[in-house]
Amino acid sequence: MALPNAFLDELRARLTLSSVVGRRVKLARKGREFLGLCPFHNEKSPSFTVNDEKGFFHCFGCGAHGDVIGFEMRAANIAFREAVERLSAEAGLEMPRETAEDRDRSRQAASHREIMEMACAFYQKALRLPEGRGAMEYLRGRGLDDATLARFRLGFSPQGGALKAALAREGVDEQAMVDLGLILRSDDGRPAFDYFRGRVMFPIGDPAGRVVAFGARILGEGQPKYLNSPDTPLFHKGHSLYNLGPAREAARQSGAIIVAEGYMDVIALARAGLGWAVAPLGTALTEAQMEALWRTIPEPVLCFDGDGAGRRAAARAMERALPLIGPGRSLRFALLPGGRDPDDLLREGGPVALRQVLDVAVPFSEMAWRELSEGQALTTPEQRAALEAAIDAFVAKIADRSLQGHYRQALRDRFWTVLRGDSARSRAERARKDPRKERKDGGRWRPGDRPPAPGLPVAAPADPARLRERLLLAAVLNHPEVFDHVGERLGAMILGEGALDSLRQDVVMILGGGKSLDMNGLWSQLSARGYAADVAALTRPELLIHGKFARPGADPGLVKAGWDHTYDLHQRGALQADCQRANERLGEHMTQEALEHFLAFKQQDKWADEPVLDGPVPEG
Repeated sequence: MALPNAFLDELRARLTLSSVVGRRVKLARKGREFLGLCPFHNEKSPSFTVNDEKGFFHCFGCGAHGDVIGFEMRAANIAFREAVERLSAEAGLEMPRETAEDRDRSRQAASHREIMEMACAFYQKALRLPEGRGAMEYLRGRGLDDATLARFRLGFSPQGGALKAALAREGVDEQAMVDLGLILRSDDGRPAFDYFRGRVMFPIGDPAGRVVAFGARILGEGQPKYLNSPDTPLFHKGHSLYNLGPAREAARQSGAIIVAEGYMDVIALARAGLGWAVAPLGTALTEAQMEALWRTIPEPVLCFDGDGAGRRAAARAMERALPLIGPGRSLRFALLPGGRDPDDLLREGGPVALRQVLDVAVPFSEMAWRELSEGQALTTPEQRAALEAAIDAFVAKIADRSLQGHYRQALRDRFWTVLRGDSARSRAERARKDPRKERKDGGRWRPGDRPPAPGLPVAAPADPARLRERLLLAAVLNHPEVFDHVGERLGAMILGEGALDSLRQDVVMILGGGKSLDMNGLWSQLSARGYAADVAALTRPELLIHGKFARPGADPGLVKAGWDHTYDLHQRGALQADCQRANERLGEHMTQEALEHFLAFKQQDKWADEPVLDGPVPEG
């Protein structure tokens, strides 16, 4: 029965949100609001706010947001109606009375849930019988132990009409079995037969963990490989996610949720200690499923195979999510290497290998840029205009106007960064082919000079921005222990030299894996990945003379202070360069969009009235 809005408004008015929250969270008043540690994710500094005047709570750490009913639902992990019933009793309000029709519907739903529970228990038992031996061998071959089988309630559907007969013996009406998708009536008048036959069974639960449907995998060859329950009064395929109930509870502790591609991926992730994984039911992620995820976590991580099919699945998810994203509602993407799935990666490298991939999941904006720019040549004005048009068309699909502006700015910034890089590489290539031309630093080519080999150039760059980038990475190569202090900033950077940025990404992945490495250990791993020459170029005295903090023997305090200072200089120069480009663009095209673009940079530029330092990097 739907509850009247007037009743819900009265309930919210009678309860003080801070009192309800205060039973579970220690709150301290801060102005007009209350502040405390978020109950939905682990945090050491309070970021959870409660506002009685507005009647909502919000966590700036994990994005949890809602009213008093939403808080009770999340905190107690209960459904909407149960939360309303609890709060109504507390507020002294009588719940609206159900009609006879409402009661009939409720009784039928309860009866249907009992039948689905009976079917699940039947399949679990059948897995342990002789006819389930093939299914058990398959599951054992995938590395599943008894505890995992019980945790996910895996089972087997025998051939013939075994389930129909078992339920009939318990007094279940045949029509109810049909309605729940457990048996199927034929068109030729033959008796109804079991919908699932000879398959490994994966129970699908509702958000409260109650069985509402099944997914089933065939043993051996045949089609379809996977078969799901049809839509029923309890189950709608496009609204449900495998393992959502348990994952949602785990996500409140971890502050994360992972979306994998299939049932076995979810189980593999859980065995690796990542119990906050879910999966759509054999289709691309739907809008309703995304909404369910965002009610739990503001930025779920979509985990796909890194092959072509995985990339296409990521692109479909991104296209579908685009009109829905907004503040506190986005996605991240983790692409597994070499076409592997989570189970493959766990078998080869253990949980650490899988966590490394998940830890470097890219944000929605980065994935958008990759999809828009992949395979796009930018050598002619027409090609550049085509990419700009694609960016504009992509951004126009974002419904949130504020976010739309930020995406347009971010993607166009990437566009111009690539153009500058292509231009610089073209000049370098021309110089390599004809080294007798003047060099950028004003010197002349000498017969003893040799053009640089492909990869990272050995000589220290004349451009101060590129020099700073090299020193920042060199300091981490020589002092891996500083990564805990600088890792987040280093991971977010995009370096101007392609070879340097590739090295940066691998350094972040290696050191972010949690294993402690000294300088020699880090260099050894990088050399094994083909970076020996680049590491040598970054650690040459000719480069390190420009920054004492990056040298191997530097004091740890000096390394941190020097890195922080050089990073600030780098960010300052990059922002002012962007501001200058926006100014030039405004001069060329006096449009409202160009003006807004320029003003956005000016607002960010806290150094707007100071000159950019283009001299050598300070020694400290």
